[in-house]
Amino acid sequence: MKKGLVLEGGGMRGLFTAGVMDVMMEHGIRFDGIVGVSAGATFGCNFKSHQIGRVLRYNIRFKDDPRYMGLRSLLKTGDLVAAEFSYHTLPNELDIFDFDAYNADPAEFHVVCTDVRTGEPVYHRLDCMDDDGLEWIRASASMPLVSKPVCIEGRLLLDGGISDSIPLRYFQEQGFGRNVVVLTQPKGFYKRRTKLMPLFHLFMRCYPAIVRAMSRRHLMYNAELAFLEEQERQGNILLIYPQDTLPIGRTEQDERKMRRVYAMGRVKAEEMLSAIREFV
Repeated sequence: MKKGLVLEGGGMRGLFTAGVMDVMMEHGIRFDGIVGVSAGATFGCNFKSHQIGRVLRYNIRFKDDPRYMGLRSLLKTGDLVAAEFSYHTLPNELDIFDFDAYNADPAEFHVVCTDVRTGEPVYHRLDCMDDDGLEWIRASASMPLVSKPVCIEGRLLLDGGISDSIPLRYFQEQGFGRNVVVLTQPKGFYKRRTKLMPLFHLFMRCYPAIVRAMSRRHLMYNAELAFLEEQERQGNILLIYPQDTLPIGRTEQDERKMRRVYAMGRVKAEEMLSAIREFV
């Protein structure tokens, strides 16, 4: 039975996931496949490239760099996270992503995006990481309202979390029968309808399928939480989640908070290390 790792998004809450992944890498825990959504994709690919500490390192190093993320980039380019710098210059020149290690590792890596025209999820297996692969990662993490759609193979794509925030069911359909699922919200969390719907109606009226998907995203997400509970009861998954709401915003760049959230992920993984080893 194939073992999988399922990684939820959540922007900078994903530093919790990075802490969990680093502990697992340090202890030689591996999976047959990984699926990441949004930050789960941008951070999760470092698990397949075996780069312990890279996620925290580059986020701290470039947190104040206007080329990386911020209002200046949003106003200048339409992307809060600068596309060329963050997804090409940074991994190719400044904090180099180990493409060779990623491509040599036998684990599958899947990303989830959302088709702007249909509002439906798009799943893509990234066997080879290169500049085109980095565009798939960017698409998966391109948050609506603060990102332009990414055009890949004739499709316009945005954040995978819009349509499939926790793609456990998808991974099970790919043959991954035992999955470790890393969430960035605490147990008992349930999503409510976004208060930003007026902004979606105003600024994304050219993409009505995305507006519809965002209007029902909370229903999709909560249904996925119910499915997780069912699968946990059946012993098919091991859930890893923060004890409490993580003390950081989706795009927050406070170094103290970033380090704290990362440390929380490490502590949680260390506490659950025996359970993780036994499960996989």
